[in-house]
Amino acid sequence: MKRRIIENLKQWKHSDNRKPLILDGARQVGKTWILQEFGKSEFSSVAYFNCDRNTQLEEIFKKNFEKDIVLRNLEALAGKPVTGDTLIIFDEIQETPVVLTALKYFQEQLPELYIACAGSLLGLSLHSGTGFPVGKVDILKIFPMDFAEFVLAVKGDNFYDILTKDPLDKLETFHETFVELLRQYYFVGGMPEAVQAFANGKSIADIRTIQNAILYSYNKDISKHAETKDIQRIHQVWNSIPQQLAKENKKFVYGAIRTGARAKEFESAIQWLLDAGIVYKVNRIRKAGIPLKFYEDAEAFKLFFLDCGLMGAFSDTPPEDILIGSKIFEEYKGAFTELFVLQQFKATLEATPFYFSADDSKQELDFILQMNGKLVPIEVKAEENLRAKSLRQFVLEHEGIKGIRISMSKYREQDWMTNIPLYAAGRFSY
Repeated sequence: MKRRIIENLKQWKHSDNRKPLILDGARQVGKTWILQEFGKSEFSSVAYFNCDRNTQLEEIFKKNFEKDIVLRNLEALAGKPVTGDTLIIFDEIQETPVVLTALKYFQEQLPELYIACAGSLLGLSLHSGTGFPVGKVDILKIFPMDFAEFVLAVKGDNFYDILTKDPLDKLETFHETFVELLRQYYFVGGMPEAVQAFANGKSIADIRTIQNAILYSYNKDISKHAETKDIQRIHQVWNSIPQQLAKENKKFVYGAIRTGARAKEFESAIQWLLDAGIVYKVNRIRKAGIPLKFYEDAEAFKLFFLDCGLMGAFSDTPPEDILIGSKIFEEYKGAFTELFVLQQFKATLEATPFYFSADDSKQELDFILQMNGKLVPIEVKAEENLRAKSLRQFVLEHEGIKGIRISMSKYREQDWMTNIPLYAAGRFSY
């Protein structure tokens, strides 16, 4: 497999202002593999340290940071010299807080070293009193594999190049092929272990077993890392997400968790899931204006799983409903399709996705982005009916704006709107 984030790591290596790097993402998204592959291809050696229950490593950093002693001890623990062409990897760095804190001293006293860390649940460290080295590290976010990376893994370089490099109007030659791959991605998702198993010809049951094991590990993390008073509420929020997304209006409703539930009871539970990186939150924009952040309504939002394959496993959606026919694109009020598009945006864009909803609820856009100083209204259409009334109305009301419709239809340019095929959502640019 190949991950596009490797190019970002190469840029980090050659940056004049390089600091210790933290690769931050949910469990099982491929952080360790990526850093090890990066080390093999770009450095003469790799010194790998797993911070999980590593008492020797903890002992090194419990004392005052004396760079010569620290370096000598790391070489002893790694069993190899650490040179100017060694990548030092600290894996599961959140498990040993003293190592996380020590990144500050690496940046100040040993800036010539190449240090890259893999961490999960790092968002929780910021709220737990851990000495997080704010301003002393570079942080690179990583998400599940996007659709293009999936195509590369299961179909090879040729189809990857067609999807990512050919003009959008030329993709229709392979429309049916990409739609079939899209069905497969909806089922498998972008978790690397599931993608690798699928690419290697493992059975549908094997894929679901992998997905369920990942979900189990997330549940274990909740029990292990959350405060006791929050555990039940975190599970309640987590369990309610499929039901929330199956509604016509996907806005998160506390009453769907249980009758009489109120925001203040569950705000910390939602924040925990966000800090763990296992859900995405898309906030409402109440008015279209730049900057969008000024018009954010943080009390109205949608919550999504981090991966469409995991959502299928969590909701026990029958594999045949996903892999055969076009039912999945429309099922659950288009929930899978909206998540798919969001997943591609998260992996490929720096812009923060919001959704737009008018106060009278008569006009709603699935997503709205701010890119290059412009507003980009986006409507996602999973079903055959491609009428985009809300999108057209929004464009008419806002001069100088062109709409984007992402649908199962082929690429098409109109004066007020561009239709992008669903499988090319990761090619979105403005």
